[in-house]
Parts: sequence; C-alpha cells; structure tokens
Amino acid sequence: MPSLHLDDLDLPVLVLLGARATDPWLLAASAPPGVRSLHGYVVQHLVEDRPTVTDLAGRLGVTQQAASKWVAELEELGLVERRPDPADGRSRRVALTDAGRAMVRSARAARRSLEEQVADRVGDADVAVARRVLAALLDVVGAGEAVARRSVLPPSSEGDQSTS
Repeated sequence: MPSLHLDDLDLPVLVLLGARATDPWLLAASAPPGVRSLHGYVVQHLVEDRPTVTDLAGRLGVTQQAASKWVAELEELGLVERRPDPADGRSRRVALTDAGRAMVRSARAARRSLEEQVADRVGDADVAVARRVLAALLDVVGAGEAVARRSVLPPSSEGDQSTS
C-alpha cells in the first residue's frame, strides 16, 4: 500500500490524528502514571473552582456515579481531595492538591514545549496562523464557546461515563 503524505490530508483528519497522537505524548510528559486523558475533563473544573461531585457530574454531563468514580481515581493518585464545604457541613467539595496543581503546571509547560518544538520547524508566524485556523474550526463545529467556558464534555466513547 502506498504511503500517505501528511500534506495531502484534509484539515479535519489532521486535527483528529494530531489530537490522538498529542494526547498520550502530553500525558507521558506531564502526568503521573495512572492519569488518563478523561481525568483532564475533571481537572479543568478544579483549576479555579471547588465543586461538589454533583456539580461536576452536571458540568460533565455524566451520572453522579461516574463523576464520583473519576474523583476517587484522582484521589487515589493524590491529585485531588474532598474537603468539607464551609457553608454546608453535609457537602464535600473537590479541590486540587499541591500535587494536582503541580500536574497542571507541568501540563502547561509540556504544551508550551510542544508548541515551541513545532514553531522551531515552521516558525512563529505559521503557529499563529495555525492557532487562528484551529480556533475557527472550533467555532465552525460549535465548540468554541464550550472551550472558552471550560465546559467541554468528555467523549462518550471513553469508558463508563453514562450520560444523565
């Protein structure tokens, strides 16, 4: 079978393949063993907030059981903890631990490094164009606002996240 030339692939295919290849690279570069890409959907809601598991489930579009399972996995890895809610003693809020915040910083550094490596190959101007093109693609497919609000839902094909 003849090989493909990457320049012959259309933009949607390049985006899909790029994401699939980049995700494990970023996990290996920035996350402790046991962290899955799915966990990033939880962590995005903990960067600036301390929601309850029920809040997380609603934001992620999954059952409370699925959200609780993911939080438990992240707890076991030492990346999040459940803290009592000062306003309601019956509730517990999910927060990043120091290790969780360090992982977020590491992920941001890994993404910067990857972008710098790409810029070294194509130049800063082309990276800026690629950013604009990919942002436009997100808007065209209706995902731009969800990304801006940190409310991207996890893919339904990943595991047991039954939707509610």
